[in-house]
Amino acid sequence: MGMIISLKKDDQPGCSRTSLRITAVSRLKYSSFFILIFLTISCTEKNDYKLWEIYGGSSQKTQYSALSEIDTNNVKNLQVAWVYRTRDAEPSSQLQVNCIVVDNVLYGVSPKLRLFAVDPETGVEKWVFDPATEPSIKKQGVNICRGIAFYNGNGNDKLILYTVGSNLICIDVNAGKPLPTFGNEGNIDLHNDLGRDVSKSHVTSTTPGIIYKDLIIVGIATSENANAAPGHIRAYDVHTGKLRWIFHTIPYPGEAGYESWEDPEAYKHIGGVNVWAGFSLDEERGIVFAPTGSATDDWYGGKRLGNNLFANSVIALEASSGKLKWSFQTVHHDVWDRDLPAAPVLASVLKDGKSIDAVVQVTKTGFLFLLDRESGKPIYPVEEQPVPTQTDLLGERLSPTQPYPTFLKPLIRQSFSEKDLFKDIPDSSYEDIKERFLSYKSGHLLIRLRLLPLSSFQE
Repeated sequence: MGMIISLKKDDQPGCSRTSLRITAVSRLKYSSFFILIFLTISCTEKNDYKLWEIYGGSSQKTQYSALSEIDTNNVKNLQVAWVYRTRDAEPSSQLQVNCIVVDNVLYGVSPKLRLFAVDPETGVEKWVFDPATEPSIKKQGVNICRGIAFYNGNGNDKLILYTVGSNLICIDVNAGKPLPTFGNEGNIDLHNDLGRDVSKSHVTSTTPGIIYKDLIIVGIATSENANAAPGHIRAYDVHTGKLRWIFHTIPYPGEAGYESWEDPEAYKHIGGVNVWAGFSLDEERGIVFAPTGSATDDWYGGKRLGNNLFANSVIALEASSGKLKWSFQTVHHDVWDRDLPAAPVLASVLKDGKSIDAVVQVTKTGFLFLLDRESGKPIYPVEEQPVPTQTDLLGERLSPTQPYPTFLKPLIRQSFSEKDLFKDIPDSSYEDIKERFLSYKSGHLLIRLRLLPLSSFQE
């Protein structure tokens, strides 16, 4: 559905209205994670949490609002105040955008990635930018856009940066049009500046970059196949589109992490290790935190033996220069597609009566890692525990250990056995399910499934 809905209370005349935020990605299985964070962690950001000017609520990615006018007692009384229709929805289109409100203007992106500005009090449209009308923007299909980045400079220097296909577009908010000094008539191609020719590879960005001073720091979404582009992290000047720094997530010779790849030329052909889930930023310290995905091919690591830094890692970089401060890898040599699915939450943890500024990273394995924001060291012990290393894949070699947090319990089950099968079904159906289940390896979170013969996929 291509619409933004605003709700109002009916128990007070002239009450304020609030726009319904359409969240980027629904991850209900992580709901307990957010409950846990707010029960055990005290945030100390200098922010009253009453604005929503940044994707995710704040640069700390707390996804929290302190507004209290609407609560569990009166939410049942909400009524529709206005509806804004984007007028470009199709049966197969999606609207995943997390809208922001800056200077009393609501900004969002439609299913076909038209950028719109709306009066949040009335729903009246102020302007719309349609990228399809711009000849300088490469037409490469329509990607999902979960949000935008807003640069609020001095005076009228206000810019919006968001991605359409492989195009990073900079919009002058006052004009509602591309900023001509930015890159090529208002946009740059994210295929560029990656160190090798990836012009035929899938490169886009579904989650917005993050603003630090006059920089837009961006990650990308890549394919998960062997020919994927590398997911290096880049920072561009918001006014000119000039590349200011790049951090190689697949390290080059002489760079930290290079020795974790047994193939000395991995940086020339391995892809992925990309930041698709967005960034967190400690503005006071000038540190940006990046959660990375798996190296490609996602499901086979025989051509990328080693621990594969900086895949599946939380990376802390100097936001001004891209210089590495520290990194923490959550899965070594990932062949299970356990890329980090969300930007880490920046919060303060109370331990032994002492407040520690922390990075809190959720994972697909259900583990929760609490890391010291300055050093990257675990706040509570993380143990390297032995894991199964058997695999039927030729050339594959799994890591003999993986990191396990020892303090917080996992958010999801860590194994599945025959006793967990659903039994309240006819015996014949249960026996069939049991036979299928026993044909697979099981009993551990990180186990390599048997490779089925090609004939299994032929009709």
